[in-house]
Amino acid sequence: MPIVDPRTGAPLNTPEASQQPSGTQADPSSYIVDVDMSNFQQVVLEGSVKTPVLLDCWAPWCEPCKNLMPVLEKLAHEYAGAFVLAKLNIEEHQQIAAQLGIRSVPDVKLIIQGQLYDQFQGALPERQIREWLAQYIEAPQDAPASPEEQAEAALTAGDAASARAIYQQLSQEYPDHYDYQIGLASAVLAEGNPEDARAILDNLPPEHRDGAKARGVRARLEFGEEAPGAEELAALEGRDDSEAQYRRALRQVADGQYETGLDALLALMKRDRAYGDDAARKTLLRVFDALGADHPLTVTYRRKLFALLY
Repeated sequence: MPIVDPRTGAPLNTPEASQQPSGTQADPSSYIVDVDMSNFQQVVLEGSVKTPVLLDCWAPWCEPCKNLMPVLEKLAHEYAGAFVLAKLNIEEHQQIAAQLGIRSVPDVKLIIQGQLYDQFQGALPERQIREWLAQYIEAPQDAPASPEEQAEAALTAGDAASARAIYQQLSQEYPDHYDYQIGLASAVLAEGNPEDARAILDNLPPEHRDGAKARGVRARLEFGEEAPGAEELAALEGRDDSEAQYRRALRQVADGQYETGLDALLALMKRDRAYGDDAARKTLLRVFDALGADHPLTVTYRRKLFALLY
């Protein structure tokens, strides 16, 4: 697993001894180590010359630390010796913590060749840690999907119950990571419980409640209230008038089939701009707002809308 400098893309000059031979399994005790005054120099400073060291500064009274440590240990096992996880209890080793300038925990530092290379504070979710770590050390090819990826895959497969269970656990473990609560609202909505989804969104802090991700779920919720149900969709079967086209597009957007719904709304604009007092264009703008200005579909379809208008 080559180590690369994310600033230049060039491999770091790390000795080959840090690589595990193909087909061998490293001893976990060699890459998950508790450090103190007796071994800090050897494990962290000298050891990082051969193998990158992830220094996890934690404390027994720190609840976020308790959530973070199992994630770091899981990654250490997956990387199987490509980096060393060094765990420092700052409560027991305050002298080292003071020398490192630790002000709050958890504090995770990446040490490469004896130098601080990068760091992060707080109990980041697993997916963010994986992305951060992958900037510096190539991830194992057989790495399992993160919980977030598992939840997204479950939603895509129509298994809303599994997605809800994953997001519920993540929300409990990381109560300040509000994207998980938004994901939970999305899964709850997919299960057919719009009022519960609305309650989750309404309880978010304002900056998250009004953010692009929450707006996307809320738009699906609102479109779901406006969109035709199964009985009405059946009645629209075979109809190709403007009302039928518009109602089906609402259903597609409500179900998260944004691209299909956006195509249908654009087609309706071309065909019958006056329908519903320009309802197709207004609905397109609502979808853009729900997805967020930087969403690829917003960028693409805003360009198509502009071309159609001008």
